[in-house]
Amino acid sequence: MKKILKFEKEDCNPCVMVSEYFKTQNVVFDAINPFNNPEVAMKYRVRSVPTTLLVEDDQELMRVIGFQPAELKSLIESL
Repeated sequence: MKKILKFEKEDCNPCVMVSEYFKTQNVVFDAINPFNNPEVAMKYRVRSVPTTLLVEDDQELMRVIGFQPAELKSLIESL
């Protein structure tokens, strides 16, 4: 099953923008703070926030770094 993982911090404006974009598209995602969950961030090699991943069976299918609406739309379409 495919799912979206969004690595974010609460005080990050681009992170909020990605979340708001997903809400307008009615997209469900798992929000992960990489500073509170470093093992998950290391597993997916996340180095900056926001980083959004489309994963299936723990395998990364697609990655979007930052607030990139066109790329996020493509990621949603791949669900």
